[in-house]
Amino acid sequence: MFDWEAAWHAALYGPGGFFARGEKPSSHFRTSPLVGPELGVALVELLSRVDAALGFPPVVDFVDVGAGGGELAFAVRSLASGSLASRLRVTAVELGPPVELPGVRWTSAVPSCVGLLVGHEWLDAIPCPVVTGPSSDPWITRWWPSLADGEQAEVGAPRDAAWAAAVSSVRGAALAIDYGHLISSRRFSLTGYRDGRQVPPVFDGSCDITAHVAMDACAEAAGGDWVLVSQRDAMAALGLVGEAAGSGWDWLESAARAGRIAELRDPSGLGSFGWLLHGNGVAVSDLLPALPPWRPIPASFSAS
Repeated sequence: MFDWEAAWHAALYGPGGFFARGEKPSSHFRTSPLVGPELGVALVELLSRVDAALGFPPVVDFVDVGAGGGELAFAVRSLASGSLASRLRVTAVELGPPVELPGVRWTSAVPSCVGLLVGHEWLDAIPCPVVTGPSSDPWITRWWPSLADGEQAEVGAPRDAAWAAAVSSVRGAALAIDYGHLISSRRFSLTGYRDGRQVPPVFDGSCDITAHVAMDACAEAAGGDWVLVSQRDAMAALGLVGEAAGSGWDWLESAARAGRIAELRDPSGLGSFGWLLHGNGVAVSDLLPALPPWRPIPASFSAS
């Protein structure tokens, strides 16, 4: 029987694997940190709220799990200011080769930390077993009851375990930003990406292999105080709405910024990503106001 999880892991992280040999996501698909600094601005604001809720500890952490080329970690390091900047420790977690960036330390394992941990498009790259219905797998029974005979499904248990462990490592807050589905909208989504294009998910190390995240299962596995909202709503709640204003160069700069924010909040694109935020020693209500619950959209499933 073909071991999907082992083949997936080897294709990404084994000798000669896609990420193990140093490929960076920025070379193969567009992610929110590549749009501009605005995601970093939003996360610095969220980190500031976590910092305040923790009582301004002597050292406050920003941990970027699945950091890729470190773009998000470096943006947060660069954008932080004042007292926060003087106490900030930024850590990028990545299994592939690190990238030398000022003020960013690298590690291959999720550290214990006090502050904010972010897994930006991390969970979707954690390999999973694949089963074909009917299946008696306990995770499928609980989280994919709609699986029909002959249909395939990714078993999200490894993602649940990884996210629960990450949340437990933090005193403060942990945030998963990813595309995914809910129990009401499960769909087999395993696919590959190479050079900006979607490709068949071959397990020879030539492409990134990814699949949608069962966000509700991850939330329950980690437990505690949590909310699941859209990137569109979360960014607005953190002050990123974006309108062109002023005149001359000021207008041009504000219009460019507004365009980047619009891309990040586009409900048919990046704005449809789920933000799963857990508080650990911090109340989520101190970090975000009440927002509509996240709902996946069909457009988030790339065509096969």
